[in-house]
Order: sequence, then structure tokens, then C-alpha cells
Amino acid sequence: MNPLLSSVEKKLLALPVRVSLVLPHGKRLGHEQPDVTFVARESLTLANMASGDVGLIGEDYVEGRCDIQGTMRNVMKVAEALLPGSPVDAARVGWLTTIVGRLISVWRHSIERDARHIEFHYDLSDDFYGLWLDPHRVYSCAYYPQPDTGLAQAQEAKLDLICRKLRLQPGERFLDVGAGWGGLLLWAAEHYGVDATGITLSHNQHAHVTRVIEQKGLSARVRVQLIDYRKLDVKQPFDKIASVGMFEHVGRAQLTEYFARLRTLLRPGGLIMNHGITAGGVYNPQLGCGLGDFIEKYIFPGGELTHIGHVLANMADGGLEAVDVENLRPHYARTLWAWSDALESQLDAATLVLPGEQGVRALRAYRLYLAGCAMGFEHGWVALHQILAQHTPTGRADELDLPGDLAYPWRRSYIYV
Repeated sequence: MNPLLSSVEKKLLALPVRVSLVLPHGKRLGHEQPDVTFVARESLTLANMASGDVGLIGEDYVEGRCDIQGTMRNVMKVAEALLPGSPVDAARVGWLTTIVGRLISVWRHSIERDARHIEFHYDLSDDFYGLWLDPHRVYSCAYYPQPDTGLAQAQEAKLDLICRKLRLQPGERFLDVGAGWGGLLLWAAEHYGVDATGITLSHNQHAHVTRVIEQKGLSARVRVQLIDYRKLDVKQPFDKIASVGMFEHVGRAQLTEYFARLRTLLRPGGLIMNHGITAGGVYNPQLGCGLGDFIEKYIFPGGELTHIGHVLANMADGGLEAVDVENLRPHYARTLWAWSDALESQLDAATLVLPGEQGVRALRAYRLYLAGCAMGFEHGWVALHQILAQHTPTGRADELDLPGDLAYPWRRSYIYV
């Protein structure tokens, strides 16, 4: 046996689950009764397995150079064991790389490029997302108040948690930046009586939310616009703003500008909820060991990770005061596993709504993406933070006709009633 095959077989026998590898010429290595089977069609896959570059192994699977048989939970146990080290440490960058990365970030996040990036992901297929998301089609971290809470209830709990943190009141002007399929926008309007505006760059999502608004008879006080946040112009500032799953698409170099722009859309004393994915490491704009490259290529082109410390610094530079920060990382791990399990139970239906060669590639990519991200959140390689911030005016609150201590109460009990 040549050295490469010997190295691969040694890795296979040391894995935490039983794994078999079928070589291009038909020979089988590893266990006879495996939990996971890799069918290699090209020798390149063997080299990727030997090096532990799970991103390239994932690419081989998406492109059809190999097949993977087994549950996604077992596949992720294999992926974790193959990694040569922490993907956070592997992606740690130096000062020169940081500067170059910022220059690239500025270039890649024009209004036109951001629109193409959003269309690439969110306009894939509404029916596909409907197979594994909850009935509100909330495509962000859920909140599990109890151990036995299901996905649908956890997403409603998350929507309500955001509304409570923002202290939404009837009649207030509310903006949802990156409104998705309208889950938060409609929840805030129906349960808290706000006048709600949503913005998105996804044509599919815009059409879907517009239909739901009309069906619910909410057109008088709910609307959604197909527009970039940089182009939004309003005559009257909003009382409250939510940015959920949005700032990851903005780019690290644009974060201060992003928060400053939201501040101009918010009245003095108003509140902003920024809910989004943050980096597990201080200096890594993506995960290493090929994981970040895989997500960039197949799932979120243009997406960038930022550590919570840098997010808070950019928020302050943009003129916003962070008044409450909560890490929901374990909640996102559970959310992603719920999505992954739901998709795995609907694979036959998914092949119908994602037809053709391109559909096969997309389905394979999402199977690995959802399960891989669940693993990443479990291990703390990435996190999810909710940051409540306020537009702090100058002058005394009573002179500005604002509630005591501006819009934010002294104690957190109001959030968890």
C-alpha cells in the first residue's frame, strides 16, 4: 500500500465513528460495517482526507468528486476528528493580512456586489427554504426558553424577545433592516401595534412579504421595500430599528459606516437591536481549515466574521451606545441542528424543488453547511450576539421629552417577564 493510502487508512481507524472509504478502483478501506462511507471518485479526495482539509472534502462532495453516505451528525463527528487543529487558530491573521483584508472588504461590498451576493443566497428557492424553516420562515438564531421547546415555538420566542428588548409600543415607527421573509416585521406589527417598514435586497423575499402583508390586511401600516440600506431616505426618523442577520453581509471595513447610517435613521433616544453572527476568535475574518472558503464559495459570498469586541468598537465609532449584550451561541447550535434534521427528513422533496445539476450541488452544499455550522457553534468557533444600543442624544432627558435615562430602563427584568 502506498504511503498516502496508509496515512488515510490510519486516520480512518482512529475516527470516533466507524468509517469506510471506497477507492476509485473499488477497493474498500476501513470498517466493513460503517456508520459513514466516503466514495472517492478521484484520488484528490484521498489527499484532502490525509491533510484534514475538510473544506476541500466538502467541495469534492458538492462537485461530485466523492459521495458521502451517513447521517449528518455522524459526518460532522468525522469532520471534527479530521481537522488538524482549531479552525479559529488556523485563520488567525497578522497585521499585514488585516490591512489587505480591509482593502479587499471595501472593494467587495459595493451596493451592486452586495445585491448580487444576497440574490445568490436568498433567491435560491423559496420552496426549498420552506422545507426546513419554521412556518414564519425565520432564517436566524431561535431562542429556546425551555429544553423541550420546538423550533417553531423557539422562533416565536426569539421574535418576541427582540420586540421586548426594543420595548416596542403601539404606533411607534419600526424599521427591520434585512427583513427576510417578514417574520419579525409582521410579528412586531401584529403583536405590538407598530408602524413597520422592512427593507431587503432579495427579490423573492420582497415578493413573498408583499403578498403576506396584503393577505393579512396590514398594508396601511406595514410595508417592505426592495432597497439597500445606504439608499433608504426617510422624512421622519424611526423610533426603533432591528438588524437581524444583516451586519455579517456588510463587511468588516464598512461596520462603522453601517452603524452610523442606522443612527441617522433613528430618533435621538431610540433603540437598535443588532442580532448577528460574530467570530469566535479576535483576529479571524473567517474560519480556517477550508471551512470559511467553502462557505464563501457555496453559501455566503461576501460574508465576513467580526469578533464582538470589534463590533462594539465599530458601533461606538458609529455613534451608538451599547446598553445590553447577550450571547446566544448555544441557541444557534440547537437551531442549526433543527434545520439540518428537518432538511435531512425532506431530501426527496428538496430534489424536486432544486432540479438539475445546479440543484444537486446546492442541496449537497446546504446539507454540509447547516450541519457544519451547528458543529461550529457547539465548539465556540463562531458565536451569536444580540446587542441592544441606543442613539444617545446630548442634553437632559427631561428637556428632550424623553423617558428617564433615555429609552433604556435601569434593570433587565422587563426583558424576561
